[in-house]
Amino acid sequence: MILLKDAFKIFYMLVKTPKHLDRIDRNILVQLQKNGRISNVELAKEVGLSPSPCLERVKRLEAQGYIKGYHAVVDPEKLGAAMLVFVEITLTKTSVDIFAEFSAAVKLHDDIQECHLVSGDFDFLLKARVADMGSYRKLLGDTLLRLPGVSESRTYVVMEEVKSTSSLRINLK
Repeated sequence: MILLKDAFKIFYMLVKTPKHLDRIDRNILVQLQKNGRISNVELAKEVGLSPSPCLERVKRLEAQGYIKGYHAVVDPEKLGAAMLVFVEITLTKTSVDIFAEFSAAVKLHDDIQECHLVSGDFDFLLKARVADMGSYRKLLGDTLLRLPGVSESRTYVVMEEVKSTSSLRINLK
C-alpha cells in the first residue's frame, strides 16, 4: 500500500523534477556505467553527496527513464558463444508490414542479440553469438534464412573484438 506522502514523493520525482541533468546527475550516470553494483554510500562519495540525496537522485533517474536497468556482463567464451557474427539481411520488399513481421519474428530468437533496421543497401543488421562455424551454419539455415521476407543475407565473422561497450559518453561539464 502506498502512503500519501510516498505518492507525493513519486509525483514530485516524475512530474515536478525538471528533466535537465546537472553535473551531479551526469556523474552518477558515469559512475553507474562503470560499476552498476557500487553501493549507494560509495556512489555518494564519488559524486560528492551524502547517501540520502544520492539515493533520491538515483531513484529519480530511474523513474525518469535515464537508467533503464542494471545488468551483469558475462563472458561469452565461458558460455560457449565465442564466435561473434554480424549479418546483413535484405528483405524481398520494403514495406511497413514486412518490417513489422520480420522484427516480431527476430524478437523470438535468443541467439540474435541485436537487430537494427538500417538505411542503405540492405534492410537489417543483426548481431549474434554462437559457439563455432557449425553453430552459425545451423543458425543461418534453420533460423535466419527462414525469417519472414528474407531474400538475401551477408555474414561478417568477427576475427577480434577490438572494443565492445554499452557505455555512453556523458559530458560532465
